[in-house]
Amino acid sequence: MSKGFNQILQQAKKMQDRMMKLQEEMGDKTVEAQSGGGMVSCVVNGRQEVLSLKISPEVLEEKDNELLEDLIVAAVNEGLNRSREMVQEEMSKITGGMQMPFGM
Repeated sequence: MSKGFNQILQQAKKMQDRMMKLQEEMGDKTVEAQSGGGMVSCVVNGRQEVLSLKISPEVLEEKDNELLEDLIVAAVNEGLNRSREMVQEEMSKITGGMQMPFGM
């Protein structure tokens, strides 16, 4: 039984090492999201950090602050959602789709 338990521990350690490496790599992977048909776009990395935000000149010309704010919020939220999905997909490659209850 001890041999089997040691194998489980070794596998868990390998998975943890791969997940730590993945977390580092996620800073280099990005997704882009848009709102308002491309009027506002943002780029978010796998660490859920907003790297850039672009606003179309047409939106600025309208001088509608409320619209601009809504477009920014929508683009950022979509970028964060896509980033989380990207991370989840990468994590499932490591875990084989198994949910990790202990927060790895």
